[in-house]
Amino acid sequence: MVDLEPYKPQNEHTGRAEPMGFDFPTGKDVVSVRKRIEAMEYLLERSFRIPGVNYPIGLDSLIGLVPVLGDIVTTAMGAYIVWEARNLDMPKWKIWRMMGNVGFDAVLGAVPLVGDAADFVFRSNSRNLRIIKKHLDKHHPSSKIIDG
Repeated sequence: MVDLEPYKPQNEHTGRAEPMGFDFPTGKDVVSVRKRIEAMEYLLERSFRIPGVNYPIGLDSLIGLVPVLGDIVTTAMGAYIVWEARNLDMPKWKIWRMMGNVGFDAVLGAVPLVGDAADFVFRSNSRNLRIIKKHLDKHHPSSKIIDG
């Protein structure tokens, strides 16, 4: 039996894929909240790759294939990101914009077949992460995480 592991980009030095690990800190400081939001977005939008085409997908696309319940679960997980952003005291207009992204994804996901296809293209959680990162980079520059 083949043991499948989620996709992790190849290590520069060994050329082999590394097992994926999540850093999910529990603190209330800005850096911990940022790491939690980034981990949730990665899990929902980019945690796996479609073999052959190398296109990233996440649990949002996979769980969304389950009628009704899948859309409810992925909307709740997307709402968690908005809730974390609210805890960062982000402006209300940014919170509303993020809620609009999650709501649009939920409404689109409710349409059979079209919603499932749209989950692969419209990534509300990635859009919301971009809004949060932009806010944090401007108002909390010490929370920047340099990847590399």
